[in-house]
Amino acid sequence: MMQDDSPRHIVAASALIRNDKGEIALVRTERRGWELPGGQIESGESLIDGLKREVHEECGLDVDIGRLLHVRSNLSSSIVIFCFEATYVSGELRPSEETPAVRWADAQTALDLIRHPILLVCLRDLLRSESPTLYYTYRSRPFELVETREI
Repeated sequence: MMQDDSPRHIVAASALIRNDKGEIALVRTERRGWELPGGQIESGESLIDGLKREVHEECGLDVDIGRLLHVRSNLSSSIVIFCFEATYVSGELRPSEETPAVRWADAQTALDLIRHPILLVCLRDLLRSESPTLYYTYRSRPFELVETREI
């Protein structure tokens, strides 16, 4: 049997969700700690539909997806993550099996809670007023930010 060497990437999406107080929805995972809700997009699913599903599964919120905020590409694991702005529509913030803790946090608290290097870099950039859409290329073991550019 021939080996299939065609390129393969995992596609994921995350959401920057704010409530009416301007607080940001965060979820805690065992692997990465605190982060924005989101996850892997399933085969045959659009980025938007997959992100809405992931947000609901991880933290119980229903959201409308807005503009694309950034794209990040992990050269260590061939994962590409699209981060979107999202508007809270309904639902109560609640934990799940994947995310044993969830919370709303003001911007400074969110920056204090997030420890994963690329997630912290991205959130800092997202919190700048009217930041452009950004593209990040990085490696995760050890962390190295290879490139940041406006797109």
